[in-house]
Order: sequence, then C-alpha cells, then structure tokens
Amino acid sequence: MITFIIVEAVALQASPYVNRNDLSPDQLQALAQQIHLWASELGFQQCGIVDPNLEQAYEDLQSWLKKDYHGEMSYLAAHEGKRKYPYELVPGSCRIISVRMDYTPPAFSALQLLKQPDKAYIARYTLGRDYHKTLRKRLTELGKKIHEHVEDLGYRAFVDSAPVMERPIAQQAGIGWTGKHTLILNRQAGSWFFLGELFINLPLPTDPPVERSHCGKCTACLDICPTNAFPKPYVLDATRCISYLTIEKKGSIPEELRPLIGNRIFGCDDCQLICPWNRFAKLTKEADFYPRHELDSASLLTLFKWDEATFLKNTEGSAIRRTGYEGWLRNLAVAIGNSSGGQAAIEELEAKRPLCSDMVIEHIDWAIERLRSGIASISPIQLR
Repeated sequence: MITFIIVEAVALQASPYVNRNDLSPDQLQALAQQIHLWASELGFQQCGIVDPNLEQAYEDLQSWLKKDYHGEMSYLAAHEGKRKYPYELVPGSCRIISVRMDYTPPAFSALQLLKQPDKAYIARYTLGRDYHKTLRKRLTELGKKIHEHVEDLGYRAFVDSAPVMERPIAQQAGIGWTGKHTLILNRQAGSWFFLGELFINLPLPTDPPVERSHCGKCTACLDICPTNAFPKPYVLDATRCISYLTIEKKGSIPEELRPLIGNRIFGCDDCQLICPWNRFAKLTKEADFYPRHELDSASLLTLFKWDEATFLKNTEGSAIRRTGYEGWLRNLAVAIGNSSGGQAAIEELEAKRPLCSDMVIEHIDWAIERLRSGIASISPIQLR
C-alpha cells in the first residue's frame, strides 16, 4: 500500500490536472501526503487536515460570552452560525487544512527586558511584519500548489480574519492541545506559533486529533499572570488581560490595572514565557518576524517621542498599527508611569500633553503623579 501511494503521488505530479470528483481514495491519500510536504516547503512547521466538529467549542464560547469576558470585542459574538458550522464561510468546502508557523524571533531577551522598567516590552509575535500577511500569502500559495494538480478546486485562506474557531480546529487537526492559558500547545514547539486555515472542497483523509492534555498539575501560566486574568484553568477574562487592555480596548485603561501592566506597551507574553513546554520552542527562520526599528530593545521615552507620522512609518506592515497612535501613546504613558524615569520622564510627558486627546491626557497625568510620588511597579514575572 505504501508503494502504491507513492506511485499515485508521482502520478499526481506528472499530470497537470485531475478532476476532484474523479480522485480515488488512494489518490486522495497520496494528495494528503503531498500537501503535508508542500506545507513544509512553504515554511509551515506542521499541518493537519480536519473535518471539524465544533459544537462543544461553540457551546463553550457562548458560556464565555455570557460572562462578558470578551469586553469590547463584540465581533466575537457575531456570525454565530459560521463559528459553529465553518463550512458556511466557504460554501462547498468539506475539509480544513490547519497549519502552524513558528514565530519566536532572534531578539533581545524577553525576561531581561521585563526586568528593565525603562525599556518597552512588545509581545514577541508583533516585533516584525504583520503575521496575517505572511501566513495568508503562504496559505494561498499552498492552495495554488494543490490547484496545479486538481481541476475544479475551490479554496480560501484565513488567518485570524474571519469567524473561524482556529484553536479547536487546530486541536482536532493534531496541531496541539489547549493549554490552561487557552493557547494551543505542542510538545515539540510549545506555544510560540501562529495558526492559519485553508478551507478546501476536497474530501481528503483527516489527521488524528490531539485528545490528551499534557499540562498535568502545572499552573505556572495562571499563577504568573500580572492581572489575574484567569478565573480558572482554560478560561481567560479578556477584560483583565494585558493584551486586551493594550491592543483591543479603545478607551481608558482601568486605573487599578495600570500599575500591573508594568512596561508592557503592546501585548503580553508572561503566560508563555513561564510555560515549561516553551523550552522546546525554536527560533523562527522567517525574516518577516525579525524585530524592526529595534522594537525589541527600545526605551519607553524613545518611543513616546514618536509623532504620528513616525509611528505610521515605523509600524507600516506591522500588527502594532491595530492599537492606533492614540492607543500607542496611552500605553506608553502607563508604562512610563510604572518606570524609574524620574524628572526626565516627567518632562517628556508634560511636553507631549498639549498635543494629546483627553483620553491620553488622563493617562499622562496619572503617570506624572506616580513619578512625582516615586512609585515603581514590579510585576510578578520581574521578581523571578
């Protein structure tokens, strides 16, 4: 059977087109093996083919939404039917190819950065090019590669850009299991990777799911969270999550949470940094994910001095654009208020104040008051 499948794969490569309705089970099996190889050639570290059942995941989502853990992210409550029945997104599709791509960049040490309150901490995933663009392009190339061999093929790529329940899909595709911090974990790669999906209208054989959790009794990710954003294992209260507060939230950050943010100005990696499984994570070879504009080691005051034109120029093609310039200044003001910047920081805050919106001014005034009183903030991970 193995020899036959290899012969079938060679036949697929030799023939420019095979009508998708004429593919035999053995040809579909051979094609599935080829898809895994093509995905690897395109820079994905893993892929899995799945025909997902998302009913339980959908029920869990509804329970989470009812607790208002999603905060201002109203889009998570939209398109309910398509979340539960993903093929409605791409009529005619019957399989999903789930992929992962490692993103840990060769950057200044995250832990060392968190111990320097005058430096800006930016989540590792966004130090370089916007991952949506990189992954979507590669997934589309994978679809085109399959189309070279299969006539009448329909496919569409998604990267965190539609109501796709990518984590349950990834688990059912064999990419990994859901950790207590709600991220997908892989025994060979930890959690430092992006996910993407290619919907396709081929009834390909599926890969086995990951049915067992390997977190055991470990609660390191829950215990380390600076803002106690996990009410219990596998449940995240996004309204307390630093990633939500610094990226998704558009207005004022609750005052009681500001000291806990430390020097994190865009996102937070604490629950990943502490996870034992991330000892196995590998540095990415994708140059797109390498740090730009020294964002892995920049000082808070250097970034705070950027005017809007500089911000837009230096974040072109970056996921950091999502927070907007106003959110950028707000986040920096909070971090500066948690720093040891002293009089120099106060002067920079006061100089920028007349140029800012009322919302940003609120955070600048808060920061100035803290600096004048000599208050410093140290988050749990900085104590380690």
